Amino acid sequence: MCGIYGIVNLKPAGAPGQALVSRMGRVMLHRGPDDSGQYFGRDVVLGMRRLSIIDLSGGHQPISNEDGTVWVVCNGEIYNFQELRKSLEQSGHVFRSKSDAEVLVHLYEQEGLDFLRSLRGMFAIALWDAARSRLVLARDRLGEKPLYFREEASRLLFASEIKAILEDDEVPRRMNTAALPEYLTLGYVPAPHTLFEGIRKLLPGHCLIVERGEVRDREYWDVRFDEVEELSEREWIERIREKFLETVRSQMVSDVPLGAFLSGGLDSSAIVSAMSRFSGQPVKTYSIGFEGEDTYYNELPYARRVAEAFGTDHHEIIVRPEVSELLPRLIWHLDEPIGDSAFVTTYLVSRMARESVTVILSGVGGDELFGGYRRYLGDSLRRYYNLLPGVLRSRWLPALLARLPQDRHSPWKNNLRYASAFANSAEWDPVSRYLSYMTAFSPEVRDRLLQASPGNGAGSASVTLEGYFHKCRDADSLHQLIYVDLKSSLADDLLALTDKMSMAASLECRAPFIDYELVELTSRMPSRYKVRGLTLKYLLKKVIEPWVPREILRRKKRGFGAPMGAWLRHDLKGLLEETLAESQIRKRGLFEVEAVREIIASHQAHQRDYTDALLALINLELWCRIFLDGNDWRSMSENSVTTAQRR
Repeated sequence: MCGIYGIVNLKPAGAPGQALVSRMGRVMLHRGPDDSGQYFGRDVVLGMRRLSIIDLSGGHQPISNEDGTVWVVCNGEIYNFQELRKSLEQSGHVFRSKSDAEVLVHLYEQEGLDFLRSLRGMFAIALWDAARSRLVLARDRLGEKPLYFREEASRLLFASEIKAILEDDEVPRRMNTAALPEYLTLGYVPAPHTLFEGIRKLLPGHCLIVERGEVRDREYWDVRFDEVEELSEREWIERIREKFLETVRSQMVSDVPLGAFLSGGLDSSAIVSAMSRFSGQPVKTYSIGFEGEDTYYNELPYARRVAEAFGTDHHEIIVRPEVSELLPRLIWHLDEPIGDSAFVTTYLVSRMARESVTVILSGVGGDELFGGYRRYLGDSLRRYYNLLPGVLRSRWLPALLARLPQDRHSPWKNNLRYASAFANSAEWDPVSRYLSYMTAFSPEVRDRLLQASPGNGAGSASVTLEGYFHKCRDADSLHQLIYVDLKSSLADDLLALTDKMSMAASLECRAPFIDYELVELTSRMPSRYKVRGLTLKYLLKKVIEPWVPREILRRKKRGFGAPMGAWLRHDLKGLLEETLAESQIRKRGLFEVEAVREIIASHQAHQRDYTDALLALINLELWCRIFLDGNDWRSMSENSVTTAQRR
């Protein structure tokens, strides 16, 4: 696990200055506090920060082949490196370390650009082929590891985090206003875009080839959902169970202590149950909970039940709403704002886990693979909904639901929130229907917000998501939703915040559910085994039924977020008022003041749940202060503490 960075010349030029290269590495110290290294070539420099996981003493990077013509830096883990190494040694390659990263240079020698297809793991790679003057930048298939780049006329800069690219004073710090509507729509900026002008994300499953002054993007992997295999339910249970166990076992390889996040939901419980089979000692598990009015989000009782069932070494943290001083630090680590409160809980539980382990396994991705989100119930619900009279569907029911209170912190109000979203979108096209469940701001509210920014708001859907729907148009409706989630919200929201928040605590996080072989296997499984009637994750429940407590199988879906909506009404009301003050909105010049006022008032009155929307606006303002205005996040955190104490 590392942070990687570098610069390659697109035209003949001198080597980058040592001071700049050192700053690029130093700003990512949290990603690799154990070691650092750099390689200076004729037209390239590669750098890394290392968190030692495999081959603690001999895994220094950059690492080269036998004659020093191929060099590599890698952020992540290659889980099948031992099998690859054995095959490469049989072909005559000589290894000098036990590091998984050394496999990359020899595999590239053997297979050329196709070497990426042989890798099973999570990774962001920068490989320099000196003989060809070729730089290869690559990102793993699902996007567990981030990689950003900036292409200029004479050079290309890249890094695991945007802040490393910004260490170059010649790189402007300007907002990519063209990405602002997508950010407001989704609560994150989808790849390949970022909120920084001129800086892009490398897409998952893609590599960037820089050779003789030319830059080309190449997709080396994608998942298909139009090749379904008709096996019996029993056969699918056996195949999924076998592959899942094998995947978890492969990701437990480590030379340092490891543990697991445990929420008490299906996915994390499945991970812990599998780990317990392969561990010779109690698995270390880590959970987060809330007190007081936030009991709806508190999952500690379920996590304790699982911990007891498997005899884990269990650790808990109770989170209280005094988190405003944390936000500037976390926004700095994120590089881009995000409207998902899970980044707060992920950081806090990662920080706790880092006190006793260096590697953690997470259940992220299980919902996408096995059909765990409520939005996947759309087809089943529409069959019943269409039995209602047309006038009831089109007018009366949506109007009634719009008048009822909505709040994700109350079971019945949260159900009303989902019912209202469903009733409003039941007759829409697939893209619009999907966005009605996913958007932080509806198209109408978004465009009203952006009235103060001419040209920023246009259209009713995300252009990025429309492209993904078109790409999987031959799949059935459920698999279309799953494909879009895998390519967008999983990669650019959940995996992005998981990587950034765990690395902020210098903790490596692994996600067995999105091992690409398991993803490809589930993509061939018929939809009826993922969602059956109104039962989500039908087959996954069958797979783990012999392992986990019955009450865990039966409990309803709960997100891994903080009760931010309730906090914004009470404990964090001061933060809301300060960051979204009328004077501040006018000064920033991005949004219509009255539109922001109405959103706040509606949320505070429980008329609509605008938790994600308000968090997106707050985090955007904090991001502007840090990355555009040049404020130091440390002083901003100190000011937050002082303000809270005065209140």
